[in-house]
Amino acid sequence: MPDSERPITEEEIRRKLGQTLRQLGGTRVTIAALLMVIGALVAYGSWNLPLLRDAERALYDVRAVTAAEPVDTDERITLVVYTDDTNRATGQISPVDRTVLAQALANIDTMQPKAIGIDVLFDSPQDDDPLLKETLGQMVTPTWLAYATNATNPEAITFEQQQDLDLWHADVRSDTIRSTSILLETDSDGVARRWPRHFAGLPPLMSVAMTEDAPGIDPAFAGYTGPIRYRVPVSSERPVFDKIPIDLLADPATAEFMADLIKDRYVLIGGDFADFDQFDTPFTRTGNPVTGELQTIGVEIHATMLAQLLDSVRPLLVPGWLLWVLAAASVLMGAASAAPQGGGPAVGLAMILQFSIFLALPFLLESWGYNTYELPSVGWIGGWLMGYLAIASALRVIGAAQREFAAGALGKYLPKSVASEILRNPEQLRLHGEKREIYCVFTDLEGFTKLTHAVSPEVIASLLNQYLDHLSAVVLKYGGTLDKFVGDAVVAFWGAPISKPDDGYRAAMAACAMYEAGEAFRKSVPDGVPPIGRTRVGMHYGVAIVGNFGGEGRIQYTALGDAMNTAARLEAANKALDTTVLVSGEAIEKLRSSDIIDWFVPMGRVTLRGRATPVDVFEPRPDCDPKQRDAIAALVTAHRDGDAEAVQRFTDDRARIGQQGKQDAEGAEATSVLRETALRNLIERLRQTRGGESYVIG
Repeated sequence: MPDSERPITEEEIRRKLGQTLRQLGGTRVTIAALLMVIGALVAYGSWNLPLLRDAERALYDVRAVTAAEPVDTDERITLVVYTDDTNRATGQISPVDRTVLAQALANIDTMQPKAIGIDVLFDSPQDDDPLLKETLGQMVTPTWLAYATNATNPEAITFEQQQDLDLWHADVRSDTIRSTSILLETDSDGVARRWPRHFAGLPPLMSVAMTEDAPGIDPAFAGYTGPIRYRVPVSSERPVFDKIPIDLLADPATAEFMADLIKDRYVLIGGDFADFDQFDTPFTRTGNPVTGELQTIGVEIHATMLAQLLDSVRPLLVPGWLLWVLAAASVLMGAASAAPQGGGPAVGLAMILQFSIFLALPFLLESWGYNTYELPSVGWIGGWLMGYLAIASALRVIGAAQREFAAGALGKYLPKSVASEILRNPEQLRLHGEKREIYCVFTDLEGFTKLTHAVSPEVIASLLNQYLDHLSAVVLKYGGTLDKFVGDAVVAFWGAPISKPDDGYRAAMAACAMYEAGEAFRKSVPDGVPPIGRTRVGMHYGVAIVGNFGGEGRIQYTALGDAMNTAARLEAANKALDTTVLVSGEAIEKLRSSDIIDWFVPMGRVTLRGRATPVDVFEPRPDCDPKQRDAIAALVTAHRDGDAEAVQRFTDDRARIGQQGKQDAEGAEATSVLRETALRNLIERLRQTRGGESYVIG
């Protein structure tokens, strides 16, 4: 065998690496390693570094404004505000006139709002307190009174004010009148970007308190401290929230004209003064061309958080481990750019591209609904520079060692088909990816996490190895690429690295077979092991980035992108839909020419969690009578076409078939093959949606 084709041994790698290290010297190696570690720390924790923090915040503000959703006036929330004109008319500035508040509350209460939140602290006695307390005592609408403590807001609440506030709340507290926190926290630069923390001694935050009895509210908001979702008005003539001067609601002559702005809405009452309770936001920091406001009043920030809660919009979290990966990647990219490879223009172009990625990726993540507060951007550039400096100063020559390590690890990390190709052409070992249309399959073993707490680690390891071996055998039997194991989950795809005309058929057969393999496995577990749940499977067809990904010393051939994410969401949706195998409409379209298409029963249209575009989903039912499959397909089609009576007709037909089954064995058998739970689930979802509307899976 020619020397050029002979694989380099590990001993040769160690010898060459040792030679390189000796050439560099211990001091240079230590300095290079230290600089790269510092670079990773800078890339990960730039939000905690004084100089970089200001730049990160400024970029976050730009991202938040750029990705903000333009909306028309929110008809769920109305602001009722004291203005400077109110104070001049009443002669009271601080505290504000409570007679006006009492009169306004009495009128608002008759207009049937959902709830009332008062962002005004009653921290000092006033002559008109009896009137206000009497009005509060007669309120029917759930009303929440502002509360704060000296511990959390020492600049605004003295010890004496705290005592008066506590007495005031004790006098009026009832089932209808309750206390709520109005705490707003800002960053050190004075900008309100995040929801406030919850402190001991404080009641629930106003937005959380006002919706505690509302249906469908995400309980996670009770402890949420992520970014505030600011929205931008579509025009200066249609603000995000209707804002009514409190004078108009205090006067019965004008209050009646405001009823449409109060009924069935959450009403927040607070001050709108030029020099009090004003906050900077990402919009005011970057300039707001729509409203032109220099700052935002506190009660409007509470309204913004309330709207975010009602919409259940909590940004997706970028995992901490991924941030470390990205930090390390930025350092490695800088190190790679310092390596003496390629010409000057090529290296310069690569640097520009990398910096563009560092700046653009947070904007993309923000637009995709991820939380980019405290996500490094400038930090990645800093880490890149440290990596570049480390390698340039140490004259790093380890590119060959990296390739040799990957070549020695082929059998452990890459599929056989990919490994064979790389052995023929070692240049293919480089990190790269390409767009491919593939069939993605995700599986998950129901209840496996609970099982890990019920049996010994040795038993868990044995069971898991057996389970994964069974499912892996199915993937290989049908010619799929086994991507990875994630705990008890199996990820596989068809269509890469080699695409075949029958990829869809083999993927669908594998999806069904993997479920059956899971069923066989759960029935074969030894005595003493708690029951094992079903294997859930999701399958989707779409575009993914497929190729070798990783870093120094670790490469994995895998697929990335929306196609893979959708398959994972489909697998998870089985739980909500009472199904076992779900296949997307995109995959079904590719199976139209195959006989296997007759197996599939439509299960309606759903909107998967984390995906805006609805998906038509299908379940393979080879055991189902064709007439029953046709009946379900006709039901779904009729519902989509707007036939409001389709569900009832289908239900009546099923009942009739069930009665005839007592005399007609064939009809009874056709009815029995349907999975009743999945069908009932489908019927209930169709009843909850209108024609063409998707069912949103929470």
